[in-house]
Amino acid sequence: MKQLVGGWIVHDTHVVASANIATTRRDRRRGMKAFPDASVPLVIDHCRWVHSFGMRFALDVAYLDATNTIVAIRHMEPNRLGLPVARASRVVEAAPGAFSRWGLDVGDTITIRDTESKQPE
Repeated sequence: MKQLVGGWIVHDTHVVASANIATTRRDRRRGMKAFPDASVPLVIDHCRWVHSFGMRFALDVAYLDATNTIVAIRHMEPNRLGLPVARASRVVEAAPGAFSRWGLDVGDTITIRDTESKQPE
């Protein structure tokens, strides 16, 4: 499997987690099915809904709007179909309880930083 782009999930200037970023259509379609567990979150751009068909583990999904504000957080058990979130433009899939452990809730704004792009100095 091709290595995904690495990134960080940042809230209030603090890195709360490292993450993989699905940059290709194939990576976005595959989602977390390509991983043995949800220990490393996955960011999927251009996404309003997810499913967990074929998954062997549960996950929590944060739906972000165009400004990266969390508009919904949902728990998904394996083999479920999630409902679309109209305002969402990307999702972050993570281990169950991760958003709570990171102190994130609906209304919080996060930043997704790509570790491979050049950051301004």
